[in-house]
Amino acid sequence: MSNTVLQVENLVIRYGATSAVDDISFSATAGQVIALVGPNGAGKTSTVEVCTGLRAETSGSVTIFGRPPADAAARTRMGVMLQAGGLYPTAKPLEWLTYLAKLYPDPADPIALLTTLGIDPATKTTTRRLSGGEQQRVKLAAALLPNPALLFLDEPTAGLDPKARRELLAALGALRDLGTAIVLTTHQLGDVEEIADFVLVMVAGKIVASGTVAALTGSADITSFRATSGIDLNALTGAVGAEFQVVEIRPGQYEVRGHASPQLLADITKWCAATGIQATEIRSGGRTLEDIVIAATDVKQ
Repeated sequence: MSNTVLQVENLVIRYGATSAVDDISFSATAGQVIALVGPNGAGKTSTVEVCTGLRAETSGSVTIFGRPPADAAARTRMGVMLQAGGLYPTAKPLEWLTYLAKLYPDPADPIALLTTLGIDPATKTTTRRLSGGEQQRVKLAAALLPNPALLFLDEPTAGLDPKARRELLAALGALRDLGTAIVLTTHQLGDVEEIADFVLVMVAGKIVASGTVAALTGSADITSFRATSGIDLNALTGAVGAEFQVVEIRPGQYEVRGHASPQLLADITKWCAATGIQATEIRSGGRTLEDIVIAATDVKQ
């Protein structure tokens, strides 16, 4: 029996003549964290809106446990945490969760959820007066009320201090270990590197790169550095050897592609010094996830 909980096939979303999402496909399985990353306007939010039944697709299909997202049986197994909204400002956390729990046939215990996420169920503080981290945890508790097998999270760590971020990511890791599938949209690429099992890079409505964090970033055959834009690539190639490819992947960001070694680092440093070029952030071992996203964005533009 398949453990696929979300299936997106050839999804297209248009707003008038504008394509927000252009023929994307992906899936999520039980106990897997999928991260959607990319610049603003990439189509991430539109994708999640269709997956959660908040918006209709133009073409293609989305199924949750084999059913359309708007299907009542699918919705009761799905949790959604949006960046904006999701709280009743004058309600206390337990009041709000107790109200929401009535919407589900077999809800989790609101008191237990709040306690697990570090919110005192007896607090008299209304949700609008909670700290940003506390508000995020209450919203996560609300998303967990249906005991979801699939959880959608939109910028879950936005505005959190380091301690609150660490606690929330730990809670998500525990959910994954229990078999919950999580679809995460975020600009916080450190979160992605820490928790995601699979990454989809979206630019202009398309998936332009995908894979595990290790697969996307882990090439040991890249040495990168920053310097003034427009250096002589042919001259640097001559200095390091014809077996290497020197590329300016974006203004001022360079990659030397080929076997990384201490000698290569020394050759790059020596050439830059001899030509009066100040090189910084010289490193070997592949790109960062930020490099991948920015490079993909530059290519599409």
